[in-house]
Amino acid sequence: MYIGAHMTGPLSTVPIRTIEIGGNTFQIFSHSPRMWKVSVNSKDAERNAFIKGMEAEKIKNDKVMIHASYLVNLASPNADVLEKSIELMKKEFELASLLKIKYVNVHPGSGLGESEDLAIQRASHSIATIMEEKPKDVELLLEIVSPKGGNIGYNFHQLKKIADLSSYNLYFTYDTCHGFDAGYDITSKDGMKKLMGEIDETIGRDHLVMCHLNDSMYPLGVHKDRHERIGKGFIGVKGFETFFSEEFFRTIPLILETPGDDKAHMEDIETVKKIIK
Repeated sequence: MYIGAHMTGPLSTVPIRTIEIGGNTFQIFSHSPRMWKVSVNSKDAERNAFIKGMEAEKIKNDKVMIHASYLVNLASPNADVLEKSIELMKKEFELASLLKIKYVNVHPGSGLGESEDLAIQRASHSIATIMEEKPKDVELLLEIVSPKGGNIGYNFHQLKKIADLSSYNLYFTYDTCHGFDAGYDITSKDGMKKLMGEIDETIGRDHLVMCHLNDSMYPLGVHKDRHERIGKGFIGVKGFETFFSEEFFRTIPLILETPGDDKAHMEDIETVKKIIK
């Protein structure tokens, strides 16, 4: 079982702190997620300490990921924002390669009021441009999102279409809060059957390689996207018991993006382990 959390703070401390909270996987930002400018330096001391920490704690490079900057919008109708987003994603890939992290996770983007078809086409073209120059040791993850604010990629049919139009082999992240917000009822057996059926007929289980594990502050399908701690939201302990009755989701890395600090994440990790037992 692979479980962990989104980790902030000094990069060099992430591996050991992950172990201390009971985890063996994590997600990080490679830089400030609210800045366009990024410095890429292969001799950075923090990065070197991070790599040594990964080796010391025996955390696997293909079980962790970088979450791309919040500024990135690969479907933006604004030409300046779109160009900046593509260039920033290229930097994210460079940094992932330097850190020896296999995956970079990104939201497909928003058309900001334009048609979904146009936004999907633009995101696909942006992804193709990024993938043309990507390092061979890094892969792109598209994350399922909440259907709010003109977002695309809120179901697996859209994610598959984006990938197909890009003409590249992409991988994916399922977010339990985003999915719940989009109407995937993981608290019921029928809902789980529908979810797994849609995955199988679109992207395929072999391409769904990560899971953001979050409870939801709001009920099913309300398009609010507010994460809650495990068992304290509308998915709840019983809902996660149903979710984990599907063996597949016990085999891929589970990464918390729940509110709170390391102590709260440690408590949530313990809750998840109890639910799975």
